[in-house]
Amino acid sequence: MRVLPRHWRVLALLVAAALVLVTLDLRGGGASALRSAAAAAAGPAERALAAVSAPVGTVADAGAWRRRAEEAERRAARLAAELWAERAAHDRDAGRRRLQAAHPSLTLVPAQVVATGGDSVTIDAGTGDGVRPGLAVVTADGLVGRVAEAGPDVATVLLATAPPAAAGVRLAGSRAIGTVEGRRDGRLGLRLFDADARLSPGQRVETLGSSGSRPYPPGLPVGTVERVEPARDQLTRTALVRPAVTFGTLDVVGVITDAG
Repeated sequence: MRVLPRHWRVLALLVAAALVLVTLDLRGGGASALRSAAAAAAGPAERALAAVSAPVGTVADAGAWRRRAEEAERRAARLAAELWAERAAHDRDAGRRRLQAAHPSLTLVPAQVVATGGDSVTIDAGTGDGVRPGLAVVTADGLVGRVAEAGPDVATVLLATAPPAAAGVRLAGSRAIGTVEGRRDGRLGLRLFDADARLSPGQRVETLGSSGSRPYPPGLPVGTVERVEPARDQLTRTALVRPAVTFGTLDVVGVITDAG
């Protein structure tokens, strides 16, 4: 039994992968552009594969067939890249729609996280888009942080979990107010100003609201009480809060320019 040369086996695998990607995208509502890209990449590859099944003696120029196989591989790779780019764009558009739906009363500048750096992230929106230092940043799930620095096209956002960060909050559905501060372990430290306030795991924490709603308008989800700490004094109560936002997977965010 003759074993196919390595480049034919690679070609077969690439074409099969490309066709699977095309099938998945089209089932998910893909565009005609994907169908055209698939045909452009798969056509030459299919012709090259058909030649593999012919007798070896019918191949007059092995070098020519090798070049065709390599070109088919390149086309398949380009197709896969185009499919991933289209899927990423689709996901970003969906994220922006979800963001606006979650905060219908807010005027938002949508942006994408383009870099991360410990206690901060960089977004692809800046002063040219109306972004300036001090504005709050959110996802559809809740509070991300606030803009620390802004250039013409990009801005740096200090995360709510950064140790220097702090915000006024209240327990959702109650009159108990306090503050949260960032912690190195990725949680938030909650301090309530009423030692008699009812405090238990599972309670939701939201922004209290700043003067003029800057930087934080009221009612933004901040997190959920995870663990109540033993009382340390007679004036306050403390707890650990799990943030509403998953900071390790930040992608589409919104900068609040008007709280409405």
